[in-house]
Amino acid sequence: MKIGELSLATGTSVEAIRFYEREGLLPAPARSSGNYRIYGEDHVARLAFIRHCRSLDMALDEVRVLLRFKDAPQDDCGEVNRVLDEHIDHVAHRIGDLKALEQQLRTLRSQCQAPQGRGACGILEGLSKAAVHQGDAVSGSGQGHAHHVPRSHGRH
Repeated sequence: MKIGELSLATGTSVEAIRFYEREGLLPAPARSSGNYRIYGEDHVARLAFIRHCRSLDMALDEVRVLLRFKDAPQDDCGEVNRVLDEHIDHVAHRIGDLKALEQQLRTLRSQCQAPQGRGACGILEGLSKAAVHQGDAVSGSGQGHAHHVPRSHGRH
């Protein structure tokens, strides 16, 4: 199958397929006499594996390690356990960050119980004060978005 067919079969954009090839996660396909990429069922299965790992929010390096062991089934899977344990710890940390973010938002939301004019809006006032405070922290420490949880809004 050609790249467009692989894209349709797996729900993966052509750009993502090419990216995974460049990253070495997806092996380079054979070429037709017309120099078209020709993919097989092994590409479909491998791409499905990659996409599932990514849906579990695994980083490309984590997926790379898992694929290396998937390609060498005779090897000990201790490294696979380590990768998954580290990923679980990362997810648990992000959940803590998200809970703290939720509490900050609830506190901010409690600043305005009924619609009012912009000048009296407790939420806008709270955001403005926090922005000034964060601006001071950024200029002083070089850190920004201290309470933002990376990769929490979906994927590109």
